[in-house]
Amino acid sequence: MSDPHLSPVTTAVPGTTTGRGTTLRRSLWVLAAGLLIVAGFGLAGARWAFGPEVVVVAVDRGDLVRTVVATGHVETPYRVEIASQITGTVRDVLVEEGQSVTSGQPLVVLDDGELRAAAVAAQGAREQAAARLRQMTELSLPAAREALEQARANLANAQAAFERASQLATAGHGTQASLDTATRDFNVARTQVRAAELSVYTMSPGGSDTVMAETQLAQAEANLSTARARLGFATVVAPRDGVLISRSVEKGTVAQPGRTLFVLAPKGDVQIVVGIDEKNLGLLKIGQPALASADAYPDQRFAATLSYINPGIDLSRASVQVKLVVKDPPATLRQDMTVSVDIEVDRRPGALVAPARALHDATSGQPWVLAVRDGRARETPVTVGLRAGGKAEILKGLAAGDLLVPASSGVRAGQRIRPVLP
Repeated sequence: MSDPHLSPVTTAVPGTTTGRGTTLRRSLWVLAAGLLIVAGFGLAGARWAFGPEVVVVAVDRGDLVRTVVATGHVETPYRVEIASQITGTVRDVLVEEGQSVTSGQPLVVLDDGELRAAAVAAQGAREQAAARLRQMTELSLPAAREALEQARANLANAQAAFERASQLATAGHGTQASLDTATRDFNVARTQVRAAELSVYTMSPGGSDTVMAETQLAQAEANLSTARARLGFATVVAPRDGVLISRSVEKGTVAQPGRTLFVLAPKGDVQIVVGIDEKNLGLLKIGQPALASADAYPDQRFAATLSYINPGIDLSRASVQVKLVVKDPPATLRQDMTVSVDIEVDRRPGALVAPARALHDATSGQPWVLAVRDGRARETPVTVGLRAGGKAEILKGLAAGDLLVPASSGVRAGQRIRPVLP
């Protein structure tokens, strides 16, 4: 009899259900492996039949611009050094470095006590000279004219007395003493008339006394103008509108003629000064446009125009200095800022353009490209014009829309490829 607590043992027999499942799974794996092998052979066949995929570039039309790039700095066409015209102690400084000023605006005030006293003295001297001239014209000249009239009247009386005495002496009724007295009186009267006439002449307009008085008045007025001008020099003012880019004066210092107190950058046109490698000198022409940007604000580009080319070469740097004028400078542009400039030296509008990396033997006289023709890379000679910015102008050999294989792709001429645009 069998033990009821013992479990029965099952033995797999070939041909049962479990055996059939294992065989099915093995068949599926074999089928999958076969399909993968077939797919691999198919892909290899496709690569052999149509070639590998190659990223190509297209020929297109557009504006091709050649530029000369340089770095320089900003400055005004000229700068004004402001100095005092007299020696004096600085009483006050009214402005700060970097401040914008207008023409005539006070900048520095000097101690002017002595200058004011000199101006008052000159004013008094001028008033005295004017009073002397008025006295001559209003008092002395009329008095001289009255004296002349009196002298002429005395002369007439003396002449009549002389004539009577002469007649009496001739007739024998007069004495010689009477005639001598009449003669003397007549001569004195004539002398007095001449003196009175001379006095009137010298005091009249154009006469010596009048000229001297007028000269003294003119000298006094000139001295007064000088004193007032020197008093005005006690306040140093801005000669024109601009920005003070430098200050070298403080309250209490002694200002002297010729010693710079401020440096003023006048308001107006701004220019950029850059050094260009001398090998690019032949490309530059006055009037060429340019785009510039300050290194501090690289995204803010502004227009400039080439206005000056230095006739000399800097031997130490092998460069030539050029200047560009900026008609409408941005508000952020400051004196002596570092700027980068792209000077446009050549432009070809609507040119047929290809990337320069597609050119083979680019520096030789016979450049060529690999153009995609009927699924193959075909060697195609081209004529190249202007080259700029990684692009080249194609003058002959290609058309817009042609696909080119980059020179670095490793593709050989005649090789079958499948072109892919990036």
